[in-house]
Amino acid sequence: MPDLLTRLGIPHPIIQAPMAGVSTPALAAAVSEAGGLGSVAAGSAPAAALAQQIAEVRARTARPFNVNLFCHAQPAPDASGDAAWLDYLLPLFTEFGAEPPAALAEPYPSFADNDELLALLLDARPPVISFHFGLPPADTLAALRSTGAVLLASATTLAEARQVEAAGLDAVVAQGAEAGGHRGVFRPELGDAGLGTLPLTRLLVRTLRLPVVAAGGIMDGAGIAAVRRLGAAAAQLGTAFVVCPESAADAAYRARLLSPDQPPTVISSVISGRPARGFLTRLVREADAPGRAAVAAYPRAYEAARALIAAAQAQGAADVAVQWAGQGAPLARALPAAELVGALLAELAAAGG
Repeated sequence: MPDLLTRLGIPHPIIQAPMAGVSTPALAAAVSEAGGLGSVAAGSAPAAALAQQIAEVRARTARPFNVNLFCHAQPAPDASGDAAWLDYLLPLFTEFGAEPPAALAEPYPSFADNDELLALLLDARPPVISFHFGLPPADTLAALRSTGAVLLASATTLAEARQVEAAGLDAVVAQGAEAGGHRGVFRPELGDAGLGTLPLTRLLVRTLRLPVVAAGGIMDGAGIAAVRRLGAAAAQLGTAFVVCPESAADAAYRARLLSPDQPPTVISSVISGRPARGFLTRLVREADAPGRAAVAAYPRAYEAARALIAAAQAQGAADVAVQWAGQGAPLARALPAAELVGALLAELAAAGG
């Protein structure tokens, strides 16, 4: 059986993480052109927007790239819970001269029940497709597999990884707790084991037949070499690519990633309703205070956060923001994506990888 890099069609064991809101076609294409696997994130993108992203990547490179999809369970309506969360945030809205939304809508559907996105993918036939928060139904996987796509999914525990293997996917992404952005837990209501990248990677490598991609806290070639020694077929890096000029990160986000005085990163649910790791900004610090109300369900809570951030930033409060980042954030460096891939490869070689 061909190894994972051969299946993916890439020469180097580097995957750029698909970061919704930050990844761009330019970033994905630059990483793919440099011999890694670039990714675009369809987590919050309607079908038309995703079609445009795929077209833009293909206009920039003929090499393989990944399309990532969110497979979260859609929450039940909860008008009273949503209202309680908005009421809890009211003092912050008031501080910035704004009113909270009257109600919280579903900002985007899950791929698990999105026929429009499925039809688009069957037509566009991206070479690699990955899933976060779980898996789509078996018939959807079969349809995607028929296009020849290589299929990957994130897992944060052995139990989740076993579901990925049982579903017949081609590889599993072992997402350690160090990773920035949303935790890929399948059922967050059951809690999060919080396994780190190294023990999770080794556990999956020793237990599964599937190739394992390590993700979380990896920022340089030495980190890639470390997870390769544990048996990972490749490493997925996200925060390392946020400060590349090809990303969509704003100036404040980039400055924080490059600052010697970074705040710590924390895992919190107050931004979106699902646990995610990012900088301890004022928004997280004040909204995630002891005794807070129950956060509205994912992804409805995002609507409240986005409205609050827009109101705050209109008043110049840049620290009321969403700035996802992994624990390796202090190692970030501002390089074009291709140069960063080159640096990672040089460091990997120096580390004996």
